[in-house]
Amino acid sequence: MTEDIKRQLSAWAATYHCADFIQSDPVQFPHRYVQKQDIEVSGLLTAIMSFGNRKQILKKADELHALMGASPYKYVLSRRWERDFPSTDSSSFYRMLSYADFYSYFKRLHAAYSRFDSLEDALLVHSGTPMEKLCAFLDVSSKSPQKKLNMFLRWMIRRGSEVDFGIWQGFDCRDLVIPLDTHVCRVACALGLTETETFSLKNARRITAALAEVFPDDPCFGDFALFGYGVNHK
Repeated sequence: MTEDIKRQLSAWAATYHCADFIQSDPVQFPHRYVQKQDIEVSGLLTAIMSFGNRKQILKKADELHALMGASPYKYVLSRRWERDFPSTDSSSFYRMLSYADFYSYFKRLHAAYSRFDSLEDALLVHSGTPMEKLCAFLDVSSKSPQKKLNMFLRWMIRRGSEVDFGIWQGFDCRDLVIPLDTHVCRVACALGLTETETFSLKNARRITAALAEVFPDDPCFGDFALFGYGVNHK
């Protein structure tokens, strides 16, 4: 990576890593809350929904949060989700995510908060990287890029940020993986951070390692730099 590219990445990250970023991003939903558990529930479910058209993501996430009310954490404990998201309802709530899918997510969260004080504590019983722990909790593959889950982990773990929360003290932001999608693949390839636009966990780790050359203590700070590239090269 050239010094010019490093300087440009640093400049873009500094420009777009700010509170203004929140207004049009799904991270706005967990920012409605102060309590750790509310942020965890809102953040996880919002991240899981964060694919497809941005306007539709925000619309359906707003609908979900209207159901959960003032405290997503209390909503989980109340089990009202059993009524709102029947386990037998396979119809779509958002794109390919059904009401039954959300029943499953709420059931896992209820089990976690019935045993542990926080979702962070529930994940710490699992082994591996932050991504592997979260995949184990949700019973999904840790062999794919898992863009949405890595975005949620960035929200919870990165500290000293106006955008991310940094409320999970038991994790290290150096262990995060860049949230990879086709846009990030394309931008990273254009900047020479990777030689391929392949959508894979291996490529996500390759791009993260390249960003660590610029941001060694916080590679996913580079996520804002890649966003900045996209804004400046529309």
